[in-house]
Amino acid sequence: MRTQKGRAFVRVINPSATSLAENVTCRPVPVTDQTDWYFWWSWGEKMHRADDPAGAATKVARVLAAVGE
Repeated sequence: MRTQKGRAFVRVINPSATSLAENVTCRPVPVTDQTDWYFWWSWGEKMHRADDPAGAATKVARVLAAVGE
């Protein structure tokens, strides 16, 4: 998906509990000399390195898991 300002993100929704959802972006660390890219939570916290999408997916799945899943 894209915001009105053009920033792309992935909307992840738990199909068993649609109120559990997250928008994930991928971008470099701002205001540093690092060029490493990261996945970011919607609240602006760095989640996981972009070169490990499976690791990021595991984190998102854990956060969006419904109780008892």
